[in-house]
Amino acid sequence: MISNHYIINIIRFVLLVLVQVLVFNKLNFLGFINPMVYILFLYWYPVKQHRASFIGLSFLLGLSVDFFSDTMAINAAATITIAYLRPTIMHFVFGINYEFQNFKIQNTTQVQQFAFLALLILVHHLVFFALEIFSFANFLLILKKAFSTSLATLVLCILFSSLFSVKKE
Repeated sequence: MISNHYIINIIRFVLLVLVQVLVFNKLNFLGFINPMVYILFLYWYPVKQHRASFIGLSFLLGLSVDFFSDTMAINAAATITIAYLRPTIMHFVFGINYEFQNFKIQNTTQVQQFAFLALLILVHHLVFFALEIFSFANFLLILKKAFSTSLATLVLCILFSSLFSVKKE
């Protein structure tokens, strides 16, 4: 029998890919800002799950978005990067609390959750735009696109997180 955890992650995976491909890939604020909300899957994924399967799912997530966006595996490379760096980022943001066996992101402060999400998005976008532009001569363009898109993505991800999160009582 498949557990509830797997079903929720499958639904999140499919819905985030569909929302990204059908809605957010069509948007272009100011001609270059294209929010990437599918990163929420990597934020919501359970902390203490098998790391190899998490990196594999991250690859499939990025490759699925690449397939529909025609971006030649740039999303896959960026999602694998943040999936690999996620434990390091979590240790940086949450400190020693990350080491506990019963650690959950929902039990941390909102500032820590915001910082964790912001770092995931920023690292993803820096890798994504560095690979997309692939020229250090355009370093300022990479930074401009990464920071502006990160800001738009962060706002939308916070909205989605607040809309679809389970409230603690």
